[in-house]
Amino acid sequence: MGNKRVVHIVDDEETIRKALRFTLRTAGFAVEAYASGPEFLSAAGDAKKGCVILDMHMPDMDGLQVQVELTRRGIDMPVVMLTGNGDPTLAVQAMQAGAADFLAKPVEKAALLGAIDRAFSSLENITGRAAEQADALSKAARLTQRERAVLRGIARGYPNSFIADELGTTPRTVELDRASLMVKLGAQSLPDLLRIAFAVDLNGSPEDDRH
Repeated sequence: MGNKRVVHIVDDEETIRKALRFTLRTAGFAVEAYASGPEFLSAAGDAKKGCVILDMHMPDMDGLQVQVELTRRGIDMPVVMLTGNGDPTLAVQAMQAGAADFLAKPVEKAALLGAIDRAFSSLENITGRAAEQADALSKAARLTQRERAVLRGIARGYPNSFIADELGTTPRTVELDRASLMVKLGAQSLPDLLRIAFAVDLNGSPEDDRH
């Protein structure tokens, strides 16, 4: 493997494993592939440290269970979660558990390489993590109180209708607030929003933000 950065692919679908392996090897990564969570975990303790691409939906152990087990064992490898279901609740759960990113299949090459680059940055650069948090705090300072409340609801996995009920407004207003905060935060996707939300203090009750 030499000095190449290592990516561990964990997916029960052989076609997905082969496609990801080809994409990543041609991009210059060393790649190891596993057909299940248990297979990867049996090797993870001795595996070269790198980024882990985890399929969310697998038999025996799903991606979240594998991620939690890695944390329990003290194996510090950043995770990029893949799913065929773009459920925002799953994205919240994965990123709350420490995933660096959450991507829906089929994955575009640019999005995949960008997620892996962020994952390695979080692994290699502690100073970078502090800078990322400072940047998130600076961006969040531009939000109105209600936008912060909407962001809080998104980070908790709430649908727009529920956030609207909590704030005493309408789902349409929440949609507009969400669009506004995406622009203010420079976020292109739900994972972008979640990274910022988890980096800033979003404590407080919904009633405080009905302004």
